[in-house]
Amino acid sequence: MRDFVHNGRPVLGATVGATAGPTIILHGHVDVVPGRPEQFQPRIEGDRLIGRGAYDMKGGLAAMMIATAELAAQDRVRVHFVCVPDEESDTAADRASDRLVEEGYTGDFAITGEPTDLHIGVQAKGVLALRIEVEGKAAHGSTPWEGDNAVLKAIDVFRSIESLPFTRESSDLFDRPSINLGRIMGGDVMNRVPDRCVIDVDIRFLPGQDAEELLTAIGSVAGEKVSVVLHRDPAIVDRANPHVLKLAEAVSDHPHGDRISVGRDGASDAVSFLDAGIPAVEFGPVGGGHHGPDEWVSISSLDRYRAALVEFVHLVAEGAEGKHLRIA
Repeated sequence: MRDFVHNGRPVLGATVGATAGPTIILHGHVDVVPGRPEQFQPRIEGDRLIGRGAYDMKGGLAAMMIATAELAAQDRVRVHFVCVPDEESDTAADRASDRLVEEGYTGDFAITGEPTDLHIGVQAKGVLALRIEVEGKAAHGSTPWEGDNAVLKAIDVFRSIESLPFTRESSDLFDRPSINLGRIMGGDVMNRVPDRCVIDVDIRFLPGQDAEELLTAIGSVAGEKVSVVLHRDPAIVDRANPHVLKLAEAVSDHPHGDRISVGRDGASDAVSFLDAGIPAVEFGPVGGGHHGPDEWVSISSLDRYRAALVEFVHLVAEGAEGKHLRIA
């Protein structure tokens, strides 16, 4: 086990199993998005564990940790378990997952435990998080026609972005990009027309779309004061990758259709491994409502998830042994 602190927050890294040979990375994050106080009081309703972070991704993280402990007894596959504290951060610089790769937590294949309902996420949208400054003209609140309301102008800018051609494109796993007005900051007092407004726009773009081209299109309607807060490219891994197929075999009892079929609207730190040339997928338990008021994870699916991870590593071991025998 090798723990360290990154940007003042703890990062966990543990390696179990073989000292050499095939290497699998099990990756998760412990941080969650903000919530109301009552959302941090977990409750159980039937098969559902409800609470902030239950689905994204403390449930999957707990099952991953148990799987790692179970895999410590085998000696055919090296398993890195890594856990970061900043996956939900909206800044791109100096992320813990990138640091883990730099520290040598690399391998042949990575699984990040983002919520996928036991499907295998072979694609995820990219992220283009923008901060846009809009200027207006101040005036007295009783005579708004004498000013130019920057807040209203900012909303018009957002609506114009929503209407750009790229927003109507689709791909094989996605109906369209995602565009969200996440934050708006404008005005200082009620009785004055605001002369400045800042909006934060969260764009999740499709595989095949180019971030620079999107920025050019957005600049044409938003003006020059557009800055990139976070940019991460879409995540893509080949459906026919041998490790993807082994993971599908490990969860072969899934009752709901094609197991290798998920395109996730949300991005993840799987990109940190993909950027390093390591095939990576998102794979997590059953649940719903992540980032919402009633986030939940299926309790029964957590054991199925744990078992699938363990079975996957055993299948990797069997494949490596078969390859060794054929070469011999």
